[in-house]
Amino acid sequence: MEQKQRYRHELKYAIGYSDYVAMRNRLSLVMRKDPHASREGIYQIRSIYFDNADDKALREKVDGIQKREKFRIRYYNDDFSFITLEKKIKHDKLCLKCSARLTEEECRKILAGNIEFMRTHKSELVKELYAKMHYQYLKPRVLVSYIREAYIYPAGNVRVTFDSKIRTSLFTKDFLTKKVVDISATDEPEDMILEVKYDDFMPGIIQDLVQIPALRQQSFSKYGACRRFG
Repeated sequence: MEQKQRYRHELKYAIGYSDYVAMRNRLSLVMRKDPHASREGIYQIRSIYFDNADDKALREKVDGIQKREKFRIRYYNDDFSFITLEKKIKHDKLCLKCSARLTEEECRKILAGNIEFMRTHKSELVKELYAKMHYQYLKPRVLVSYIREAYIYPAGNVRVTFDSKIRTSLFTKDFLTKKVVDISATDEPEDMILEVKYDDFMPGIIQDLVQIPALRQQSFSKYGACRRFG
């Protein structure tokens, strides 16, 4: 079944490890951890991002195009039984994510370039990617991996995440393996990305909890950071 979410606010910040520890301690008093995470409250995400030879998705990000989209295939904790195709639409500071399930076999076919099955797929999103792989020449470009720690707050549907150990590999054939050979995509091993997502409003208590002196909102893209290497 396809899932389509409403547009949500999305704020991103680059933070250091000490700021992360202080903020995590504050958040844990008010917010609850993502129930899908491990006992330690974290999970691993691996994604394959699509782009074309002209780097359409990358250039739109770098050029600050106000409305843009990108496709990715994603799974969690090296579990190949739950794989999703996602299209993320960014419109200024708002984002919308559409998703559809893929089987492991379907995913392997897409990565191998055997995509004719997508033309008659039951998912409209899969059929849309098929069309854009033809007329936009999209193809798998880079593998992005990272560790996520997530907290949720019901009022405002707030989700606060810390992404760390961001790593990359251009060898997309490693996507569906449990021994991925990759390298760090950040300048320092402890670099982290704080993301704050919410619907129509962010409760004042959460605004206070995520405040750090001199913290500036940044336009950070894990995909963009990983494409520095090719």
